[in-house]
Amino acid sequence: MTDEIESEDQPLDDWRTRAEVAEQALGKMQREHSEKLKRAELKIEAVRAGMVDLDGLKLIDFDKIVLAEDGSVPDAPAVMTKLKREKPWLFGGASSSSTAAVPRAEPARARHARDLSEAEWRAARAEMLRRSGG
Repeated sequence: MTDEIESEDQPLDDWRTRAEVAEQALGKMQREHSEKLKRAELKIEAVRAGMVDLDGLKLIDFDKIVLAEDGSVPDAPAVMTKLKREKPWLFGGASSSSTAAVPRAEPARARHARDLSEAEWRAARAEMLRRSGG
């Protein structure tokens, strides 16, 4: 009779062990999933903030980052602002060539002699004669 009780307890222990292993695996997968979500959200914010090299994300302590219910990181802009202030070399500076607008091409407009004052006309005439060698 004791053999029957032991054999009945053994499957119960087996199921408990399996449930514990499954719960551990589930917990591990949930932690990995939340870690990937945090990284993805911070990558998006890093690109928006102008980070030059995304390896700079390794400097962030991901244990302090909290995920919202919808899987977003609500304080991601604040994290990037803090990182930008502490390590500005990770972010690209504004380039004058990239932000300057190119002027519109307009042909040179010749001024008619009637539109010039006498002093302007004399100066333009002298310049024209000087250029032509006369």
